[in-house]
Amino acid sequence: MSAGPWLRRILLVLLAALFAYSLSDVGLLETDRLQRGVQNTGRFLRGLFPPAWDVLPDVARAAGETVQIAFIGTALGLVLALPLSVAASPAITGRGVALTIRLLLAAVRTVPALLWAIIFVVAVGLGPAAGSLGVAMYSLGYMGKLFSEAFDGVDPEVLEAVRGTGLGRAQLARYALLPEAANQLLSQLLFMFEYNVRSSSIMGFVGAGGIGYYLLGYVQTLRYQELTTALLVTLVVVLAIDRLSAVVRAAFLSGRV
Repeated sequence: MSAGPWLRRILLVLLAALFAYSLSDVGLLETDRLQRGVQNTGRFLRGLFPPAWDVLPDVARAAGETVQIAFIGTALGLVLALPLSVAASPAITGRGVALTIRLLLAAVRTVPALLWAIIFVVAVGLGPAAGSLGVAMYSLGYMGKLFSEAFDGVDPEVLEAVRGTGLGRAQLARYALLPEAANQLLSQLLFMFEYNVRSSSIMGFVGAGGIGYYLLGYVQTLRYQELTTALLVTLVVVLAIDRLSAVVRAAFLSGRV
């Protein structure tokens, strides 16, 4: 028998052993803890109903603010990410410059959105402005990566054909790189907006606006019925954004307006 199957078996055994050790190390194999967890979860779920509809107006306004934070943050992230991702293409700027910009985008991407929000709460104060800027920086890091990878997938023959006409770097990006990757860019932009709507819902945990302020407050004060209302509103908003994004994606990617 070749070494390949044995090596795979050894790796599977090692992964299973690591998984079992990790479960034990974090306490997920402790029977008493698991039983208490089931009981506590049951009490928590019973406390969620019925929803407290009297808080619906406040929660709905906060949900609207959450969508604003996601929209502004995604738009600002796009404005920043698009030129940087073009500059991160070796076909446009060369390998040295492209690598430097990709390292910069990677550094931005390593900071979670919530930490960016904390940084901007310190910088500009409490409220949705800090949340919007936090989402913008997070979006910059990820859209920069996704866009640059889309540009990497452009057919080199197309780039060479356009370059052969004597166009400069800016024209090469304008007439070859962007049109060839346009569908992917739109799809990734819509995905980022959908994701940002979800992530913006917790910006209020650090005072950066949105419905997270109410979610955290209801949990801390054990107002679980109000929490249910906030969660239901969040669910409706997320489903609506998902549907809207699907319609926009289908319209543009199929060539229909």
